[in-house]
Amino acid sequence: METKVYNQEGKEVGTKKVSEKVFGFSWNADLVRQVFLSERATDRRNIAHTKDRREVSGGGKKPWQQKGTGRARHGSIRSPIWIGGGISHGPRNDRDYSEKINKKARRKALLTVLSQKLRDNEVFFLEDLKISDAKTKKAKEILKNMPIDLKSSTLVVLPEKDEATWRALRNIKNISLTEARNLNTSELLSNKYVLMAGNSGEVLEKTFAGK
Repeated sequence: METKVYNQEGKEVGTKKVSEKVFGFSWNADLVRQVFLSERATDRRNIAHTKDRREVSGGGKKPWQQKGTGRARHGSIRSPIWIGGGISHGPRNDRDYSEKINKKARRKALLTVLSQKLRDNEVFFLEDLKISDAKTKKAKEILKNMPIDLKSSTLVVLPEKDEATWRALRNIKNISLTEARNLNTSELLSNKYVLMAGNSGEVLEKTFAGK
């Protein structure tokens, strides 16, 4: 399987043979959905938190004596039935939303999405991507030369993190960045286009294929 390769000026400079081990998978909607939901659940930040009666301040003293007042007995103002007391069965920040997915299934889902995007002409290969002066203006010019719609979200995949290139690209609207070894299904599905820089394809094959 061959695909076009572009330089930073957006000109075709040849073709590249891509590995069937990475881009040769047929579509599997059920697997992709399962892995996508698992990754989103695992990344979920648990923020909501209510205090139970152990965490509410005060309440060290019994509100009134046990008998003789004509009122119901109470042991603490931290009780959930008191205003300002603890909350019963409220959301807690110690809840774990992560879902376990088999590593082979996770890898296969990733390569399945990559393969489908290549068939849909949404994956483009860049001969190299180096912005030594870390200028965002230069990064925008390079992206404008690519056969992609900059109004749509684009994921730039680098073979390894180059600090200057990373800084030049990170503040551009609709552009996401990742290293090839850290690529995941959620990132691919959250972006329309994928721009593979340098030897990112080889890194993907070495990291994910054949395992």
